[in-house]
Amino acid sequence: MSDTSLTPPHAAAPPSASRLERWRPRVEYQGLSLAAVCALVALSLLVGDRLTHRQIAAQQVEDRLVVLRQVLPAALYDNNPLQEAFKVEDRELGEVEVYPARKGDLLTAVAFQVSNIGYGGPIRQLIALDAEGRILGVRVLGHKETPGLADKIEASRSDWIKAFDGLSLASTPLAQWKVKKDGGQFDQFAGATITPRAVVKSVLQALQFQARQAGLLGAPQTEAQP
Repeated sequence: MSDTSLTPPHAAAPPSASRLERWRPRVEYQGLSLAAVCALVALSLLVGDRLTHRQIAAQQVEDRLVVLRQVLPAALYDNNPLQEAFKVEDRELGEVEVYPARKGDLLTAVAFQVSNIGYGGPIRQLIALDAEGRILGVRVLGHKETPGLADKIEASRSDWIKAFDGLSLASTPLAQWKVKKDGGQFDQFAGATITPRAVVKSVLQALQFQARQAGLLGAPQTEAQP
């Protein structure tokens, strides 16, 4: 006769586990599970964004300052142009954010972004002008032009962009603000005329914007020579 007293009886499943097994195949359970996972992922992303937001913002400010220093000579200002930025509503360019360079209380220069469509899309430029309406520097902030063909607009690729330095509406006739192929004075690139054409147009628009907004930007009210 076998002794069954040492064999434990089968434990009954807890009521909660039984209910869970009944719920698992149901659409409501699966929907709630998916929603919970999505909420957890969203919460993780939100927490990560909050933790890195200040660091990313600080890096973006530093990046913009690096570009500003390329077009604004340090001797012209003792303020932080980014912190003192203001917006100007212009009839031609719309809303433009301006970065003022000041030496004490004197506005010595301004910098702002202008954009025109090139071959591959918008070409964003940062342009700095002194109080006399002369170009201090031009730099391309972003573009999608053809690498190796039209990317000579970048200062790291060639000195082409530096040909604008020192020019103004007063010193350069309006008809010359074109690439040579169109009868102007600026070189174009072999097989890529659209790109430099867009850049020249933006530079001219920047000078005209400063002239229109002379009261705010401290520039002489002048027009290009005919």
